[in-house]
Amino acid sequence: MDLIFRNVRITDGQPTMDVAIDKGKIACISPTITLPAKQEVQGNGNVLMPAFVEGHLHLEKAHVMQRKANRSGTLKEAIAVTAELKPTLTQEDIFERSTQVLRSLVQAGTTHVRAHAEFDPTQGFTGFDVVLELRKKFREVIDIQVVAFPQEGILKLPGMQQMMVTAMEKGADVVGGIPYNDSSPHEHIDHVFNLARQFGKDIDFHQDFADSADNMSIEYLARKTLKEGYQGRVCVGHLTSLGAVAPERRADIISLIRDAGISVMCLPATDLHLGARGDSHNVRRSLAPVRALRDGGVNVCLATNNIRNAFTPYGTGDLLNIAQLALPACHLGGADDQATVLPMLTTNPAKALGLKNYGLAPGNDADLILVDTRSVADVILDLPARLMVLKRGKIVASSTWHRSIAF
Repeated sequence: MDLIFRNVRITDGQPTMDVAIDKGKIACISPTITLPAKQEVQGNGNVLMPAFVEGHLHLEKAHVMQRKANRSGTLKEAIAVTAELKPTLTQEDIFERSTQVLRSLVQAGTTHVRAHAEFDPTQGFTGFDVVLELRKKFREVIDIQVVAFPQEGILKLPGMQQMMVTAMEKGADVVGGIPYNDSSPHEHIDHVFNLARQFGKDIDFHQDFADSADNMSIEYLARKTLKEGYQGRVCVGHLTSLGAVAPERRADIISLIRDAGISVMCLPATDLHLGARGDSHNVRRSLAPVRALRDGGVNVCLATNNIRNAFTPYGTGDLLNIAQLALPACHLGGADDQATVLPMLTTNPAKALGLKNYGLAPGNDADLILVDTRSVADVILDLPARLMVLKRGKIVASSTWHRSIAF
């Protein structure tokens, strides 16, 4: 074997196990493994778990908060500030800041990320091309799925329809969309599906990002997904408007989302910051209704979205921080609820992103984290140190180094 973890906790209430890794795969899990190994790691009863999956992130817009602030904290100003900054961003600048984010992700135990990379006639493909370059450069450290994301819309901007085609031809993994920021949300959705069909790709929408339930298009999207036979191939981020829907109608919509196999990315750091800015009292949380979605059979995930920019002026890229924020914000702190949160950082987003060979089981890729706690149930509560991070069996970060080994 290439590496064996000794005496690690995989499941609470069960004996500790040994985990053997060979040729980038998990080879064996057993109470005692007698095979020899090139390297052995003493787990001392600490938790070994699947690495985190970051399902919704904007790399090229990270760490620009100091360049131009969002003074009002509103979504409207965030979009305006970012639109003003984008033409000033160079490839070198974007590469440096994005690499900083990727380093933080890996150190925190993330080995897969879906990056929404935007482009438009004003900025061209400057940031998008950098994200494609990063995908190739760091493919042995972190897998990056690149979303062709039209932040400023598709139909309302001259030349954007062709730019979407070009982005897919350049190698985007996923077709992105933002129905609420275009001239016709339904036509926008139709256009994205047509493009996805043309290139055989999955779809990821920024969806219904508002405090109220006015002008929602999630029902149209779900029915379109069913009509096109795209179940299990569509994700939506935000979906905050659904939180404003009355319970009976909300249950019907959630059933439709479930039947369409649409995964939902809740983005609490951004949505709590930007949401309900117009409320003078009894301020709303303006979040996707995570518990209702979960209980309705929808695949629900937690993700970061933005880091230190006009949309989210804080963050580190550590998904455990996002999970801790979600515990009180989404009412997930109850004893029964807490057990459902860790999968929202691991197996749920892995399913949403269509990852193969993911998870702590023989035959799967050895994308793993050894964390400094002896209870799986306490991983989110403890915010434990990431003692070791593996990508396909290779150690890419360790707490004994001050930075990720691979960067």
